[in-house]
Amino acid sequence: MALLSGIIVAGLGGTSAGALSWPMKLQKKFKFEHCWFPGMLFGLFVLPWAVTLAFCPNAIEGYRSVDPAVIIKSNLFSLAWGVGNVLLGISLVRIGASLSFGILSGVGIPLGVIVPMVFKGSGMFQQAADLNSPTGLAILLATVLMLVGVVLVALAGFGRDKMLNKQAEQSGGFLGGLIMCVISGFCSVGPAFAFVYSQGPIRGAMLERGAGEWPASLAVWALGMGFGCLVNVVYPAFLMFRKKSWGVIKDNPRELGLSLIVGLNLFLAFALWFQGMILLGPMGGSVGFGIYFAMQILGAQALGWVSGEWRGVHGKPVKQMGAAIAILTVAAAIMAYASTLA
Repeated sequence: MALLSGIIVAGLGGTSAGALSWPMKLQKKFKFEHCWFPGMLFGLFVLPWAVTLAFCPNAIEGYRSVDPAVIIKSNLFSLAWGVGNVLLGISLVRIGASLSFGILSGVGIPLGVIVPMVFKGSGMFQQAADLNSPTGLAILLATVLMLVGVVLVALAGFGRDKMLNKQAEQSGGFLGGLIMCVISGFCSVGPAFAFVYSQGPIRGAMLERGAGEWPASLAVWALGMGFGCLVNVVYPAFLMFRKKSWGVIKDNPRELGLSLIVGLNLFLAFALWFQGMILLGPMGGSVGFGIYFAMQILGAQALGWVSGEWRGVHGKPVKQMGAAIAILTVAAAIMAYASTLA
């Protein structure tokens, strides 16, 4: 039962992440920085700390009992993710969304799935199966299928943009954007690794003091994702200072509310993802990552269909997207099955 719950919870987290940008589509006055600053401050700082302090008794004392090296390690992973997010934003402009997300997923998926089986995580993740075990081989097969699905998603995106005569806005060199996107792919594993390699001591400290399972998981994020939060808040703040556009936030309360929904979406995505990893047991670091990423891709595509991004598109791109969805679904199912072999 816990295994099925883990699959569902991690999948819902990925779906929430894939649909992260839907409130941004409704904003007319806000640019990226006006949306991102309040959204990330709310989703990455206010909500995790509010839950931790409200539902983890003696949380500060619990943090003090943890080896500082654990918290530093977690924050370095989250810092990488924060930098990767900024680089992804730049590469989206330089080389377009289809290629950017295709490269990011192509780099991130195998890294996030395989590394926790080679370098064991903390807590229950120390018992993860090896790569050459039946579980490891099944997960490798699912990873290859996911990469095939990612390639088809990217090709479908190219075909759609060509059919709709859409061109990526160019700002700077294509090669530079490509390099940034590859770096962003490596950095995309930051939240997962921050949790996998730090959750044992931090969750243990919170559980010993009477916290519930879910708040204890969020406590890993509240302190361990601090550097990642800092980057995601400081960068848009810098843009608003440079453009002297802070007043846009104050003058548009409706769009500010939409920005807070973006932050809530991200909070739910991470909260569900991390708890899904725990429910999946020793293989949660690898399987949880794979299922989350697969559902994130599917969620993003579903949002595109609903919002009209595919209106007027027919033929090969639609078939490629349909094949990609089927392959990603099968890959996620194989990963779920693989976790039962451990």
